[in-house]
Amino acid sequence: MLGPDRFAPRLSGLPLAELEASGIRGLILDLDNTLVCWGESEIAEEHLAWVRSAQERGFRLVMLSNNFSDRVTEIAQRMGIPFVANACKPLPLGFLRALRTLQLPRRHVAVVGDQLFTDVLGGKLCGLYTILTEPLEANDHPITNVFRFFERLMLPQRR
Repeated sequence: MLGPDRFAPRLSGLPLAELEASGIRGLILDLDNTLVCWGESEIAEEHLAWVRSAQERGFRLVMLSNNFSDRVTEIAQRMGIPFVANACKPLPLGFLRALRTLQLPRRHVAVVGDQLFTDVLGGKLCGLYTILTEPLEANDHPITNVFRFFERLMLPQRR
């Protein structure tokens, strides 16, 4: 239940052609330390380019974040994708709202995020394909840092 289906060093390094070939048509994207550094609003050009490329290939995207609406709204609008804020991950409600936004069957949707106990667990609870990325930086919410300790115990391949 806690093992991701796939690992990726960064969102921008995730090969869209491989996802497409495996039947993935929709992506639920985490915000902090997946798309942007924790607490920041600046989106790396490589991630913007990846999102644009995904959209051009016909992928449906939605941002799913436990963050407050104002920050999530601002970043999602700059990226041109819908969002679900205050998601309470790993609880299924936010993931189910994201699925409704994508309007795709679960078997065609993947969750991409940097946290095992929020992104991967929540995706697995909803029967979704999960992709765990490395965090963009070591700086994180204090509670997340506690979970990172347990992630490293459970996933030796995690840095």
